[in-house]
Amino acid sequence: MNALAQQLNETMERENSYVYAMLSKLGRQIYFPKEGILSQSAEAKSKAKKFNATIGIALENGEPMHLAVIQDTLSAYQPKDLYEYAPPAGKPELRKVWRDKMLKENPSLAGKGFGNPIVTNALTHGLSIVADLFADVDDAVIFPDKNWENYELTFGIRRGATIVNFPLYNESGKFNADALREAILAQKEKGKAIVALNFPNNPTGYTPNAEEGREIIEAIRAGADAGINIVAVTDDAYFGLFFENSLKESLFGQLADLHPRVLAVKVDGATKEEYVWGFRVGFITYASGSEPLLSALEQKTMGIIRATISSGPHPSQTFVLHALQSPDFEKQKEEKFEIMKARANKVKELLDSGKYGDVWDYYPFNSGYFMCLKLKSTDAESLRGRLLNEYGVGTIALGETDLRVAFSCIETEDLDELFDIIFQSVLDLQKTTSV
Repeated sequence: MNALAQQLNETMERENSYVYAMLSKLGRQIYFPKEGILSQSAEAKSKAKKFNATIGIALENGEPMHLAVIQDTLSAYQPKDLYEYAPPAGKPELRKVWRDKMLKENPSLAGKGFGNPIVTNALTHGLSIVADLFADVDDAVIFPDKNWENYELTFGIRRGATIVNFPLYNESGKFNADALREAILAQKEKGKAIVALNFPNNPTGYTPNAEEGREIIEAIRAGADAGINIVAVTDDAYFGLFFENSLKESLFGQLADLHPRVLAVKVDGATKEEYVWGFRVGFITYASGSEPLLSALEQKTMGIIRATISSGPHPSQTFVLHALQSPDFEKQKEEKFEIMKARANKVKELLDSGKYGDVWDYYPFNSGYFMCLKLKSTDAESLRGRLLNEYGVGTIALGETDLRVAFSCIETEDLDELFDIIFQSVLDLQKTTSV
């Protein structure tokens, strides 16, 4: 094992042996080279005043070489903020501004120990870093039965972990914290579990309320008290889009100092929050009261980034930083929030109106981009196909009964027509099957 990796491991084991035990084999072996090209280039950048012949970029007239056909479309920005490589952990100014934003939007983080957010190539990359650092073959990764399909690819296919699902809702239509607790406690023999908490949920658009949030925290605490080391990951992709009486903060704040056997990890980003999906700017943040432990986790995360994408795109980090620092940012974001809230409220109004009879129920939703219909007698894939082929309407079929509708991409005034078409398609299929 490389000496740098060994040093990081020794630090982690000294600071929190439970967190060290959570590391995968890859997580234990990974490190960020301190004597490689990047570190030598960084040293040269501060000391090489005459010539700096280190890193592989081209310079011209004292700034990064570039093509006018590109720069002309980006003239509001300096070439140094676009063309140079971003640091592996991300643009320092952006990391600071995002951390400040986290504290402002999550008051429960006040006084808690957590690291500087590390820039990722959006949410999927952040989750894959979690998988690489902590998931080994047959490790249990726990998340609800209503989930984003990429979890299976990221943790199951890529890392060979065992996927453990539990029902998202209980009989009262609330988050099923009892089932989460059972799924965690079932891992006592393994002594380790990775728990993914995605709120607002994709695909249902559900966020727990404060009481449900406390039940989730207690379920994780119960697992830790039982001797299970838990990597608790908050997938906050749709953070901030809370339209009703639900949690308005990430559970990361409550998890941050919950138990020595719990490592809280927050994965979030500008992708959905700031409506910049194609920019691919996300963040991963670790919680701990130990600065040496946080530093070791950052070094290992940088090692994973260096070994996979080297660093994230610099231009999009610059764009996001510029937006976050703008005096118009909050106002413009609030305007978009109100549009999204109006769409969600309109969907709920339509579904509660009684105009669609009893052909479907819908899963509780109060946030995010999506909602899910639960079809009573129609196959979801058959309905999806008919909607697409006969009416030119796209939806997502999930299993036999669930149809996901992204109201986020439908104008409020068009939602009536959308659900009328879905309803008509159900009736069409019912006629076909009754013949």
